[in-house]
Amino acid sequence: MFNNIGLPGLLIILMIALVVFGPSKLPQLGRAVGDTLREFRSSTKGVVEEITSDPAAEPEKLVEKN
Repeated sequence: MFNNIGLPGLLIILMIALVVFGPSKLPQLGRAVGDTLREFRSSTKGVVEEITSDPAAEPEKLVEKN
């Protein structure tokens, strides 16, 4: 989808974001996006590890939790 944006397109997007949000809000927005991506990656990593775990080990996990 974003394979052919290029540098000029990216600069236009950044200029529009600067005009819309202002220079004081851009660092906060960047931080929020970074935190969201980090949380999404950790969540998906946990789900993938859970799915790919050994099915024979699942009863042991249930016994440990109870």
